[in-house]
Amino acid sequence: MTEADVAQPSTTTPVVASTRDELRAARAALPSTDVAVVMTMGALHEGHAELLRDARGMADHVILTIFLNPLQFGPKEDLSRYPRTFDDDMRIATAAGVDIVFAPTPDVVYPDGDPGVRISAGPLGDVLEGKSRPGHFDGMLTVVAKLLHLTGARRALFGQKDAQQLLLIRRMVRDIDFPVDVVSVPTVREHDGLALSSRNTYLTESDREVALCLSRALTAGADQAAYGPSAIRRAAREILVEEPLALVDYLVLVHPSTLQDVPEWYRGEALLAVAARVGTTRLIDNTPILVGPGGGRLDVFSQPDNGSIPARPAS
Repeated sequence: MTEADVAQPSTTTPVVASTRDELRAARAALPSTDVAVVMTMGALHEGHAELLRDARGMADHVILTIFLNPLQFGPKEDLSRYPRTFDDDMRIATAAGVDIVFAPTPDVVYPDGDPGVRISAGPLGDVLEGKSRPGHFDGMLTVVAKLLHLTGARRALFGQKDAQQLLLIRRMVRDIDFPVDVVSVPTVREHDGLALSSRNTYLTESDREVALCLSRALTAGADQAAYGPSAIRRAAREILVEEPLALVDYLVLVHPSTLQDVPEWYRGEALLAVAARVGTTRLIDNTPILVGPGGGRLDVFSQPDNGSIPARPAS
């Protein structure tokens, strides 16, 4: 792939495949096997567009999947409420130079109905978001695994905003030996700092003002990174307590590979993450941080380590 190919992506309307056979035929028609995939549930926004542009810049071909996965929705979550904007999604896909859009229905992805075999997220899927949404990450990993097989992509791009999801996908790919590179892309934010999310469409104007406390808390915490974990947590918490209309589920500073709270002596990369309900909408946000002297906010984490918190240094 030449620099000219990257600089001038095709604006041809992508091939839309809705069945396995159609995807297989479209995939076989691509002149190169160098394929990147971006997986979504639709309702695309600028954050998704950034993923697609990055994918186009690192692979010969890009597949976008649009699938509203029922396994990721719990009994108290309304699947029918999720926005469906296929025509707008196609415009974004076309502008980003996507080659194939795979948009199957549930009976295509799960031909026998509710799958009897699922991929378990394990203990890492039971904390933070998993604690509030039991079974969510099992459903997510199951469909990601299926889509990796069906698309045959060499690279899969995911946003840093869904940090726990990203961690679990990396672990699945490593533990089950998927032949794919998982690429993390920095969180895309609106001009006022609000992390882009399909859920933002549910926010009223007043809700949106309240929601800004999440990104402000992360910024305040990151600004104290040089002074250690307690200073980070305290600064972020002070912002959140000033906004009583944001019902905070959690505010944590954890190791990026274990999701365990980092101790006060810890120095290195950490995840500062927050979840809160604003009005009727549950929002999440996070930022990678380098803790310790000279530390501060990061765009994404470096390549994951062996998943352990280093031993406390000798005094």
